[in-house]
Amino acid sequence: MIAAGLVSISFRALSPRAVVDLVARSPLRGIEWGGDVHVPHGDRGRAVEVGAMTREAGLAVAVYGSYYRAGEAAGEAGNPDFTAVLESAILLGAPTIRVWCGRQPSAAASPEYRARVTADLARIGDLAAPLGIAVTCEHHAHTLTDSADSARQLYRDLLGANVQPNWQPVPDAALADNLAILGDLAPRLANVHAFHWLVQPGSRQRLPLQQGHAEWQAYFQVVRQTGRLHWTLLEFVKDDSPEQFLQDAETLHAWLSAPAR
Repeated sequence: MIAAGLVSISFRALSPRAVVDLVARSPLRGIEWGGDVHVPHGDRGRAVEVGAMTREAGLAVAVYGSYYRAGEAAGEAGNPDFTAVLESAILLGAPTIRVWCGRQPSAAASPEYRARVTADLARIGDLAAPLGIAVTCEHHAHTLTDSADSARQLYRDLLGANVQPNWQPVPDAALADNLAILGDLAPRLANVHAFHWLVQPGSRQRLPLQQGHAEWQAYFQVVRQTGRLHWTLLEFVKDDSPEQFLQDAETLHAWLSAPAR
């Protein structure tokens, strides 16, 4: 089963109330709340308030999108203490915390750095597990999940840990390559971030989600095969436009509501 929602940082300029109201106008059913602006790490009152307003609107808190960088010291370059991240997730009522796998590109990371990030991911996964909270890894440039080979190795090293992939397509990769890594990660997959970009030399242009129809049908075919619940969460909306978000939400809802082929 695939549920659909919004990554709140798509609209950093909006208040949490405005984000809730916008999603409530759409057919989407959940929100991944960001830990930078909308639900800051360790702000206990904000976490309680936002969690309550989300559920009162009939929406689910899908994920707490933290900015915790595994392997980095608390306070270093703004890295939050994971204790504060975990507390916010609990008060928010989030079943999942998304984190980042360090801040070095995999090609430049030493074996010692990889070991440090991996050990920290296992540590925070162990902290979250007794609370029924999963830890998921952002797949992003300049981290240990920035290439297919590095991501595969990371999850092999974390076998048995409470750490799962949060996948998103690499915009300038071939469809076959994106499908290959998604297929490899599917047995442990948590959630997906959805968007569609046109990538050209020196530029990346956000496009309406509808224009990615062929690619996303292929991705969803892989995701559905797990038989588990996954959130697909919209981000990188064209022009940061609420109106475009509502169109993309209708598109995503229609895709997920159609009979699987």
